[in-house]
Amino acid sequence: MSSSNSRIEQIIEEIEDYIDTCKGPVFSSGDKIIVERGRIEELLRELRMKTPEEVKRYQKVLANKEAIMADAKKRAQAIVDQANLQNQEMVNEHEVMQLAYEKANEVIETATQQAQEILDSATRDANEIRLGAIQYTDERLAELQDMIQRMVDTSNARYDAMMSNFQEFYAVITSNREELAPPQEGTPEETQGKQ
Repeated sequence: MSSSNSRIEQIIEEIEDYIDTCKGPVFSSGDKIIVERGRIEELLRELRMKTPEEVKRYQKVLANKEAIMADAKKRAQAIVDQANLQNQEMVNEHEVMQLAYEKANEVIETATQQAQEILDSATRDANEIRLGAIQYTDERLAELQDMIQRMVDTSNARYDAMMSNFQEFYAVITSNREELAPPQEGTPEETQGKQ
C-alpha cells in the first residue's frame, strides 16, 4: 500500500473520528452536531491534494504496461534472432542443409509462439492493473461523495432545526412583550367624542 493511498484512508478516518467527537447544539436532538468549518475544510483540502497523487500512481502503473510490452518484444526478437543465427549456421553446412532448414523453422515457430504468449500475458496483466486502479479510485471517490452528501444533509437539517427554534423564540418573545405592554386608554379622537 502506497503512502499516498494510506494517507487518503487516514484522512477519511480523521474526518469520521472528528464527526464522532463533535457535540450537538443545546436545543437539538442527539443526531445533530456542530462542526468546526475550518477543520473540515482543512481535511477536505488535504484529501483533494492527495487524490491526484493517487491517480498519478495509477498512471505510472499503466506506463509499466509499455515497458512490459517492450521487454516482451525484445525477448521475442532475441529468440527469433537466435533462431535465425542457428538457421544460418546449419544451412552453411552442406551435408545437413535440409535438417537445418527444418530445425530452424521449428525454432522460429516456437519462438514466435512464445513471443505471442508473452505479449498476450503482458497485455492481460496491464489491463488487469488498469481496471483495478480505476475501480479502486472510483470506490474511494464514491466513499468521499457519500460522506460529503451526509455532511450536507446533516448541515441542512441542523440549519432548518435552528431556524425553527429561532421562530419559536421570536414568537415567545413577541407574546411576552405584548403581555407586558400597558393597556391603551383610548385615542385622542375617542376622548374628544366623550366630551
